[in-house]
Order: sequence, then structure tokens, then C-alpha cells
Amino acid sequence: MQPSLEAVGRFDPQRARERFVSSFVADDTQKIIRDGQLLGFYVLKLKADHLWLDHLYIDPQYQGSGVGEQVLNKLKQRASAQNWPLRLGALKESRANQFYLKNNFVQIETQQWDNIYQWTGGQGC
Repeated sequence: MQPSLEAVGRFDPQRARERFVSSFVADDTQKIIRDGQLLGFYVLKLKADHLWLDHLYIDPQYQGSGVGEQVLNKLKQRASAQNWPLRLGALKESRANQFYLKNNFVQIETQQWDNIYQWTGGQGC
């Protein structure tokens, strides 16, 4: 995330840490581990009418290896089982935008710094 924030002149390590810590809920956070190696983590929050992917971070050395897509597929299955959309936000200048578009998310909103995406899986969510 740091490179994306630096690209738009918004990286502040203290603010990034405070933002993460202030909303951290251990039960919402899942480590991504393969063969005993920590590859990243994600934070999924249950909202009233959708699932919100609050964070998805993959160690840079594993980006592009399919790990992120595997996580998204797992979360899409969960959303489908609940007949809910899966939503998330991505910093406007982040490479993550292309990743989410490639994985069938649709941009539904633009905010000051973020694009908001939704995946419905073709259901009437």
C-alpha cells in the first residue's frame, strides 16, 4: 500500500498505522499462509446488507502468483452463499484497481481518494 499512497503524495506512516489499528478486529482478520509461510492477510467485515473487504495485502514477493485471486474466489463463494454483494475500496492510483476489474468487480462509486467496487456474481444482490 505504501507505494500507492506515495504515488499520490498521501503516505504518512503514523496515519496509516492509526487508521489500521483504530479499526482492527482480530475476528475479522485472516492470515494467508501457505506451507507455513505468511503470504499476506485480509480483513472482511460483515455489514447489514453486504460483505466489505476492508484490507487485502499480499507480500510483494507473492503478488502476481494467484494468491490474491484465490482469496477473492473464496470471498466470492461466501458472498454468493449469503446472496450478498462483496464490496471494497481501492486507492484511485493503486494497481489494485486493475486487479479488481480483472476479477469482475464493477466500480459503483468514486470518493475523494478511493474507488468503490462491488461484485455480485450475476445474482440479484
